[in-house]
Amino acid sequence: MKERNEKQHERYRRIRKRKINRTIILILSFFIIIIIIAILGSILLKGSEEHVILNYRDIQPGLTLEDDTECNLTLVNKWNSIPENYEINLVEVPGGEKVDERIYEPLMDMLEAAKEGNWNQLPKVVSGYRTQEKQQQIYDEKIAKYKQEGYSNEEAVEQAQQWVAVPGHSEHQLGIAVDINGATYDLYFWLQENSYKYGFIFRYPGDKTDITGTAEEVWHYRYVGVEAATEMYEQGLSLEEYLDRVEKERVD
Repeated sequence: MKERNEKQHERYRRIRKRKINRTIILILSFFIIIIIIAILGSILLKGSEEHVILNYRDIQPGLTLEDDTECNLTLVNKWNSIPENYEINLVEVPGGEKVDERIYEPLMDMLEAAKEGNWNQLPKVVSGYRTQEKQQQIYDEKIAKYKQEGYSNEEAVEQAQQWVAVPGHSEHQLGIAVDINGATYDLYFWLQENSYKYGFIFRYPGDKTDITGTAEEVWHYRYVGVEAATEMYEQGLSLEEYLDRVEKERVD
């Protein structure tokens, strides 16, 4: 009888031990899975922070270009929409606005030079990259403003388009154009005379409205690269005129 009880006890002990082992294995497996998920999540999150690629269907369609010069000279205006598959890597500038990382250093150099040369106050980027939704909001608000002033819907749209680009046709959606404000209006005179040194152009002069399709905006500057900006500045060309000349030279 005693021997039988011992055998039953031993059997019970072995069964209990197997259950405990299985439980330990399940617990360890659970924690291993959690750790793997956490590591993968961290890697993915880090990658998304370092390389933010925005697609136009959510933000703006565009064109992936290996040559930055070609990318810098992408023409966007009322007649030309943003190319499909255009990729943007965003970084934040002082004040909270965002721009394509390619223009961050020249932009900050230009703003710092303006500060040191004139007002001892860093000019502020008040509008940088815009999403499709943001551009649509600004566009709709402008139309609504003119309608409130008594314009018909057609007239309001026409007036609004002189100042705000139709969504999908705004340089702000490229990430390489900015609106800049300063302590005094003199900032804009300085920018018009010096921005080309940093690769930026005064994009919408008042005497080029028929060519650019946009009324004068003294605050709007667009990056095109130092070489192209210098040529445009020295020859008094808009981006449209410069690209037209380049194309003619290529054909010839």
